[in-house]
Amino acid sequence: MNRILVWLAAPRPQFFTAAIVPVALGAAVAWNGTGLVDWGLFWLTLAGAVLSQAGLNLTNDYYDFKSGDDVVNKTPTPFSGGSGVLTRGLLKPREVLAAGLLCFAATAAIGFYLVFLIKGYILIAIGAIGIFLAFFYTAGPFKIGYTRFAEAATGIGFGPLMVLGSYYVQARRLAWEPFWASIPVAILIALVLYINEFPDYEADRISGKNNTVVSIGKKKAAGYYALLMLSAYLAVAAGAISGILPGTALITAATFPLAVIAIKTAWAHYDKVKELLPANALTVAVHFIFGMLLTMSYVWGRK
Repeated sequence: MNRILVWLAAPRPQFFTAAIVPVALGAAVAWNGTGLVDWGLFWLTLAGAVLSQAGLNLTNDYYDFKSGDDVVNKTPTPFSGGSGVLTRGLLKPREVLAAGLLCFAATAAIGFYLVFLIKGYILIAIGAIGIFLAFFYTAGPFKIGYTRFAEAATGIGFGPLMVLGSYYVQARRLAWEPFWASIPVAILIALVLYINEFPDYEADRISGKNNTVVSIGKKKAAGYYALLMLSAYLAVAAGAISGILPGTALITAATFPLAVIAIKTAWAHYDKVKELLPANALTVAVHFIFGMLLTMSYVWGRK
């Protein structure tokens, strides 16, 4: 395999939608209130967020390889089990770790540049928390991804942190509205990780990765998956009815049929890797389409 293609695949760019959605949403909420978007700052923010996710994915591959989690995984899928560049010997572990750390350094550099441009020192705290959650997701001593806090950390990092950070860059202040808007997005991105833990169950259990699915078992976890998926839609409905979110946010209900199929698939095939794959794919799709519709609802429903 061409080395350039290997490096392009290593950070798993097919999942960068996890960073794109919250950055776009934060900027849209700011535009909804101010009528202004600084596109230069937007692209810088997006670059920082994507580089942070790339750093997360690369260091995740490194530490999961070192712990043996990816090595003992006999059921990797296109959605779980890492990128495969280390388990297949396509790159050296130290190369992947160095690339991950370089991505985090680039994220920090962009963050400090944004602070310099807008004098928004709160961004230092937001960025520091984000990089902490990303690096220590699998790195010791915290190894967040090896605990039942794994899904919550993912939701926080790719939900409130990124949405509020993007909003702040544009609006120069913090507010409750982008926080509330980030909640359903946080739930859905946490579910992307959550459903991907099902195929990795045996490998995670053997390597001591006690995430929620390993801790409570796949059958019970499938029930929680359904409840959490439904809660994302309830959060939008409650927000729109109360006026916290624009009424146009109800357009996210257009993705509900996909969510129902994902729930039914997860419930029927939680213990079968191949048969579960449509649920993995649909969860990614629901997060992205739902997130972009919520983003557009702030554009269409400008105050």
